[in-house]
Amino acid sequence: MIVWGCDPGASGALALFDAGNGVVETWDMPIVEVRGKKVVSSQLIKNILELHDAPLWIEQVSARPGQGVTSMFNFGKSYGMVLGVAAGLGYVTNYVTPQTWQKATRTPSGKDGNRARAMELMPAYSQLFARKKDDGRADAALIAYYGFTYGGSVD
Repeated sequence: MIVWGCDPGASGALALFDAGNGVVETWDMPIVEVRGKKVVSSQLIKNILELHDAPLWIEQVSARPGQGVTSMFNFGKSYGMVLGVAAGLGYVTNYVTPQTWQKATRTPSGKDGNRARAMELMPAYSQLFARKKDDGRADAALIAYYGFTYGGSVD
């Protein structure tokens, strides 16, 4: 079985978990520059997701107190782009809260905790999670792992 995992947002990532072939692949959220501003590219998201027709597990997120209006708006745009592209491709989309996937995968709190747990669960792919800035990749891979291990469609 193959599943997609997604940590939405500009510093997030997409991950493909192919348990049958023992493959994990990650892509940082594709960013392009438009009129001097960096934005998430829906076309590049589509190019990535088209690689495999598989269910998508996406982190169910919401606004948090104290976050800037502009940053939350941009985060929401990125979240919506991933959902829109997945819907356009006809993929089953499943939502999972951070608390749910972190508890189920026994992921320690903190960004280094997610990278460490991803390396433990997917040691052959630990190089994907080696840098501090790879926390989005680790989250996406753990979300995909959660979807494969614990998921049933909740769409």
